[in-house]
Amino acid sequence: MSVQLVIAEKPSVARSIAAVIGAAEKQNGYWQGGGYLVSWCIGHLVSFAEAGQYDEKYCKWRYEDLPILPQPWQFIVPDEKKQQFEVLRALLNRPDVDSVTAATDAGREGELIFRFVYQMAGCTKPVKRLWVSSMEDAAIREGFANLRPDSDYDALYQSALCRAKADWLVGINATRLFSVLYHKTLTVGRVQTPTLKMLVDRDAKILRFQKGKYYTVGIQSDSLKADSERIPDAETANSLKEKCTGAVAVCTSVKREKKTEQPPKLYDLTTLQREANRLFGFTAKQTLDYAQQLYEKKLLTYPRTDSQYLTEDMGQTAQHLVSDLLGLLPFTQGLALTPDVDRVLNSKKVSDHHAIIPTSEFVKQGFTGLAESECKLMNLVCSKLLCAIAAPHEYETVTAVFSCAGNEFTANGKAMLVPGWKEIDQRFRSTLKADNEEEVLNSLPELTEGQSFSVAADISEHFTSPPKAYTEDTLLSAMERAGAEDMPKDAERKGLGTPATRAAILEKLVQMGFVQRKGKQLVPTKDGINLAVVLPESLTSPALTAEWENRLTEIAKGNADADE
Repeated sequence: MSVQLVIAEKPSVARSIAAVIGAAEKQNGYWQGGGYLVSWCIGHLVSFAEAGQYDEKYCKWRYEDLPILPQPWQFIVPDEKKQQFEVLRALLNRPDVDSVTAATDAGREGELIFRFVYQMAGCTKPVKRLWVSSMEDAAIREGFANLRPDSDYDALYQSALCRAKADWLVGINATRLFSVLYHKTLTVGRVQTPTLKMLVDRDAKILRFQKGKYYTVGIQSDSLKADSERIPDAETANSLKEKCTGAVAVCTSVKREKKTEQPPKLYDLTTLQREANRLFGFTAKQTLDYAQQLYEKKLLTYPRTDSQYLTEDMGQTAQHLVSDLLGLLPFTQGLALTPDVDRVLNSKKVSDHHAIIPTSEFVKQGFTGLAESECKLMNLVCSKLLCAIAAPHEYETVTAVFSCAGNEFTANGKAMLVPGWKEIDQRFRSTLKADNEEEVLNSLPELTEGQSFSVAADISEHFTSPPKAYTEDTLLSAMERAGAEDMPKDAERKGLGTPATRAAILEKLVQMGFVQRKGKQLVPTKDGINLAVVLPESLTSPALTAEWENRLTEIAKGNADADE
């Protein structure tokens, strides 16, 4: 009897898959039953060997031994993972196993994890690929019904392999070079170093900032208030105030503009991390961990995605989800909503995985048994889905200009016409204990050109404000855009790292003592500043890494050659 071996990335995922395909019998390191064996990796089971394994002399860090360029590359299985690797090696080479299914996470790293194990075990059996965006039973069943040859993902593997080699070469050689030159361990990395430099540059701007004082003069008549431009000195401001006190102001222009604010897009991982940081203070890593837990509990779709759309065949699913969520969420009670699901469907903008949305399993189960942090994240994802398919928000702005004592004063007003998606957003935010930025609508009285008012005047004193320190929210956004100005317009992957790796980079900088958290802020330490200052621009500029990320994406799509 021949059996099929399925290899997942983590024990919990293997357990979910085994339950769906009927491999219910637990063995040592795998599940079996129904013609299947289901086993798992523990993250990266196989990795590149350390430099010392290529040559004894590399155990010491010496300038004259650089650069170290492995030829051919060697691999190791770390001691703490040997046991599970041996389980997999035995299963891969079992005579009754006639085919293998790669069920590691469906992305660049997942592909690498599986291929390294398969090659290291010396296996040559045919491989199929399971590619799913959700751990729900139905999605797994459908995935098994549509397995694809793993060779379809050769280009993705090549790009993962390039990424791993590049990181090894930069990490090992640059770290040794600068540590030897400066007699201190200075860890250098392809993505972490430019990220550190961004924090150091911002810190320097804040330190160099000189506070400037300025004044504005306001004129007022009943509920109407208008302000002057900035005035640099107190004397000019005082004299203007005196001229305007008790004088007449004439309305010289009234401009009304109708504006429409389109609904937000669905979440990809980076936007989810940014908003969870802004609203709840979660770090990027916490958000990814919570989302991963919810994915493994089948309540959320695959989190490591860079797409903000769903594929066009998901219209029905989305429609059902939305109507079910309206009944489930406390903040949507009594909400009139005409969903426009088409707005979030665009197969062309979905590469490996669609946007992050709740699953139908979540609709059945609701928030029962979830930790507070998981509830917060689920609420965030649900409210985003509802906002994304709601009507646009429409409002009118009014800008009125007045002339008084030969000077111009401006008043701005805003009136809401159609609440649209903002109503859902406000309802959701009002359930948060977070600081709620409730929007204040400033309505101006009816104004016509040529109307005149007698006014009172006052002065207010203001200070220019320094640039703000990065928070995880603003840093993730900056990483996403880093180097973008140096990239071609149509480059797919811009920025530092990928949605899946950014959180780990930030954690690593903190662990290595180059960056510290102060409340929500990320601030470079003295060591971090010193490191960023001594490294050459080619290593600290995001342009190099952004260019690499773009090339890696091109390799994954089969448009570029990995060997180059």
